[in-house]
Amino acid sequence: MRNLKEKVAYLHGLTQGLNVSDNSSEGKLLINIIDVLDSFADEVQSVNVAQVDLEDYVESIDEDLTDLEEQIYEDFDSATDDAFDDDGCEDVFDDDMVEVTCPDCHELVTFESDILDDDDDIEVTCPYCGGTVYDNTLDIVATDSLQAEQSNHIMHPGI
Repeated sequence: MRNLKEKVAYLHGLTQGLNVSDNSSEGKLLINIIDVLDSFADEVQSVNVAQVDLEDYVESIDEDLTDLEEQIYEDFDSATDDAFDDDGCEDVFDDDMVEVTCPDCHELVTFESDILDDDDDIEVTCPYCGGTVYDNTLDIVATDSLQAEQSNHIMHPGI
């Protein structure tokens, strides 16, 4: 930028050295052109200063974001380490969840175990195919008389 300001200053000096006066129309034109060039040089210099400030600001934001990412990923890593069993399998389902294989599409469907004890009419459908995986309004066909006495709900095969 200094080079641009130096060139405009050289033009000012040249007009003075050549005795260009604003008495002639050509002289007025040259002097005004050099003044406009000086204004442009000042503006470009201020834009460059603002650009440098902006680069510094973005760099500091980037550093803060990097620190935040490291902190979040560190917290996430420690949380996921707690979610895995000793054998490396994820322990997502607590004791209050039931996992059922859909009889139609054979996908795993998970729902809360509280549904099994609910007296309201409840039907759990497979989110993949829409088939029924649990319906507490249907009668049970139990192979064990003790099982029939303990539950009045029907669960499709796979539970």
